[in-house]
Amino acid sequence: MNVRFADRRPDGAHALALPVSGAALDEALADLPGADVLRQAATGERFVGEPASLVETWSADGAAVRRVLLAGVGTMADAAALEKTGAALAARLQTSGETTLVIDVSRLTGNRAEAGARLAYGAVLRSWRYDVYRTRLKPKQKPTLAEIVIVGAGDGAAALWEQLEKVAAGVAFTRTLVTEPANIIYPESFVERARALADLGVEISVLDEAAMREAGMGALLGVSQGSAREARLLVMKWDGTGGTADPVALVGKGVTFDTGGISIKPAAGMEDMKWDMGGAGAVTGAMMAIAGRKAKAHVIGVCGLVENMPSGTAQRPGDVVTTMSGQTVEVINTDAEGRLVLCDAITWVQRTYKPKTIVDLATLTGAMIISLGNEHGGLFTNDDLLAEQLTAAGKAVGEKLWRMPLGDPYDKLIDSPIADMKNVGPREGGSITAAQFILRFVEEGVRWAHLDIAGMVWSGKPGAVWDKGATGYGVRLLDRFIADNFEG
Repeated sequence: MNVRFADRRPDGAHALALPVSGAALDEALADLPGADVLRQAATGERFVGEPASLVETWSADGAAVRRVLLAGVGTMADAAALEKTGAALAARLQTSGETTLVIDVSRLTGNRAEAGARLAYGAVLRSWRYDVYRTRLKPKQKPTLAEIVIVGAGDGAAALWEQLEKVAAGVAFTRTLVTEPANIIYPESFVERARALADLGVEISVLDEAAMREAGMGALLGVSQGSAREARLLVMKWDGTGGTADPVALVGKGVTFDTGGISIKPAAGMEDMKWDMGGAGAVTGAMMAIAGRKAKAHVIGVCGLVENMPSGTAQRPGDVVTTMSGQTVEVINTDAEGRLVLCDAITWVQRTYKPKTIVDLATLTGAMIISLGNEHGGLFTNDDLLAEQLTAAGKAVGEKLWRMPLGDPYDKLIDSPIADMKNVGPREGGSITAAQFILRFVEEGVRWAHLDIAGMVWSGKPGAVWDKGATGYGVRLLDRFIADNFEG
């Protein structure tokens, strides 16, 4: 989607959107050709300018008849509302036959630069779709909207959009990774896709199975041993501080397909397990966004990439593996594999880069969906300030988090009679015991947060700025977290 900014409306065919803040309809329509028709349409639709509400009609414009939309934006101070409205416009017009949408913000009062950039941001986020494998689309199903022109935003809008555009690119990258089927995205091919970040200045390094075996990553490799696809540890480094700041580590679970292994999942819905690498996808997209906007921060992104398959070589329930930390794990359930991947990845990044803050993201437990549905990601942390920082970042971008408890009573539930720990506890508190497992690998003095995003990376219905399918959840959250807390 091409976005540009202009001082006046362009000539030629286009749809026109008029953002309306609150009930300020008269100001939006003042001296506008066809104002009476638009006002009657608004009255008929009971339009009062609430965010993302639209009134669509056709109005005379000189010798032409033009599609005109009134678009409610709520209060001008609400960035999320502006983005939601931009998304609503894109969704309405994406396959409408219109090729250009002009959004005229010149009649808004307040920060028009912010409004224009945010409307464009929401529209671009919502316009993403992936039709690579669809060869029989009918003409009316094909996207036509190709350009958005923001009129009257004034100084500062283009500069703000330049930053937001980089984040939108990271979200799109993540959505693509999550959407691709498992025969296309597997550990090796995930790495090859991520190499594109090198063009932005990200340092890419990769550990293959031999290197991970030498490092002692028995937990991660145990998950991978049933698959013909070799595991990889993907490392992405961005240092926009010139070596003057300690790194922040972002760690993602990258199970590119999860059958459950020997503890195999039910067949119904197993195809969805292509998105069990959503945590790694979010970390990679966030690194693209951070590097794309040249963030003055030092960030390390680490993705543990494996495929969890049943075979004659697969890990068995009851096996004991030795993690990179030296701690041993009794594998009770091979479908509790994500924590085995994360524990070695977290140990590796601590020993290699010594970060003082680690945030891991994982589609870790079905229990998280039972607890929070698809409205919040679960947040577990050993640091109250870190909890506040992540919660604030999520709220600011519309990727909400809800803090969950940790504590010794939960930790005791994963003690094993024959090893240091087992990889699952009882059915009760399953998300919490999974987080307690990861916490056992966090070194003293390190601030750590675990985001269980099992209910958030894929959606069965359209959302605020996404269609059905991959949401890109986590990219905007992590980018905002870094921007608010680690950029000087």
